[in-house]
Amino acid sequence: MMELRHLRYFIAVAEELNFTRAATRLHIGQPPLSMQIRDLEEEIGVRLFERGPRRVALSTAGERFLLHARRILDGVEEAVAEARRAARGELGELRVGFTSSLPFTDLLPDALNAYRRRFPQVRLQLREMFTPEQFQALVSGELDVGFVRLQAGTPPAGIVLREVARNPLRLVVNAAHRLAGAAQVHLAELAGEDFISFPADVGTDLPGVLRALCRQAGFEPRIVQTAREATTQIGLVAAGLGVAVLPAPLESVRIARVRYLALAEPEAQFRLALAIREGEPVPTLGGFLEVLESLRAGEPPLALSVPRQ
Repeated sequence: MMELRHLRYFIAVAEELNFTRAATRLHIGQPPLSMQIRDLEEEIGVRLFERGPRRVALSTAGERFLLHARRILDGVEEAVAEARRAARGELGELRVGFTSSLPFTDLLPDALNAYRRRFPQVRLQLREMFTPEQFQALVSGELDVGFVRLQAGTPPAGIVLREVARNPLRLVVNAAHRLAGAAQVHLAELAGEDFISFPADVGTDLPGVLRALCRQAGFEPRIVQTAREATTQIGLVAAGLGVAVLPAPLESVRIARVRYLALAEPEAQFRLALAIREGEPVPTLGGFLEVLESLRAGEPPLALSVPRQ
């Protein structure tokens, strides 16, 4: 049966046109090399070399075989190189889930930018999803990693959480609101206010966080309007329909009639975590975790030197 070594032997003889020099180049004896070439010729049923007392030349069949033999070995070397790069996480795909407010922070853009510079040949698949949806996608193998909110329920078995950031919560009010000029607000000052929040089934635990904070301040929040998108809630605040409590990164949504106010309670924050499956991460995820660690440590991730194809 033809093996890759037969092709290597054949190419060496074809390039040297001398069995002795080819054997030296291959670090084998000349008689075994001659035997391997004869075995190859017998297997494919053609003479690859014209042999004379003082010269060796490629036959017409040998010239054609040489073209394909080189292509085959080049293809094998490329396949080996790609397999090794894939094992190092330099090739492939990374599927990332994230919550809706995350693009408004520095964390996700910085992580994606640094990862793409470090691993330019990895395909990134990004999906905006609420935390429970990310948990389901991780369990089913549809995601490799998720940026989730820690308050949004207990993760299913097999999912590991690692806290990566904390976002303060902000009170969102209309510019004409009585508290609009305050530097910060105590939640107790909001008793009796009309609140705009997420519906209970939307998949974020922010309504639960809001209720817990208000109850701690001595009142039950009066939810008068719900909206599934945070930006819609901000628009409803601008329309004067109530106040909202949202993560601080959404302050970047600038609307003329809206003000974002700090909350005095230190527990008024939303914690962000990285969610992954238990066990050894896929190679692309391993590289992503390394990039995140570099960013958190304040170190610029090194750019990967990618060989030319």
